[in-house]
Amino acid sequence: MKDLTLGLLSENGKILLGMKKRGFGEGRWNGFGGKVKENETIEEAMIREYFEESGINVLEYEKMGFIDFEFKDDPNILRVHIYKILEYSGEPVEGEEMRPQWFEIGEIPYNQMWPDDRLWMPMFLDGKKFQGKVYFRNHNEIIDYKLEEVA
Repeated sequence: MKDLTLGLLSENGKILLGMKKRGFGEGRWNGFGGKVKENETIEEAMIREYFEESGINVLEYEKMGFIDFEFKDDPNILRVHIYKILEYSGEPVEGEEMRPQWFEIGEIPYNQMWPDDRLWMPMFLDGKKFQGKVYFRNHNEIIDYKLEEVA
């Protein structure tokens, strides 16, 4: 299992997403995050990746859950740890990898995001903690999933 991070900032009825400009997930809107480096905690990785991709310094956060992703014909399971950014400093800045943009909550571009986002994002936005598993046929088709609220 490989640990990854995803941080999301939502305030004043809006959410900050980034358009992935290269690499895994290119062409999709997403939160900010990525791989955990050796000798780095998951939280340290989330803070580092969030800054690298958005220009924002994460000061306070809360873990909302995790989702395990499996892809047919790929034995590697990706566990994505999902965090809500509670306090931050700085303004979003476009970098080599991501182009940040604020969206109204009612206008989240789910059709340009990972297909699973529409399953768990409403729970996240409602402040619910969750865990789940999503099984993909390719990177666009969900074969099966399980998502549950946790205490």
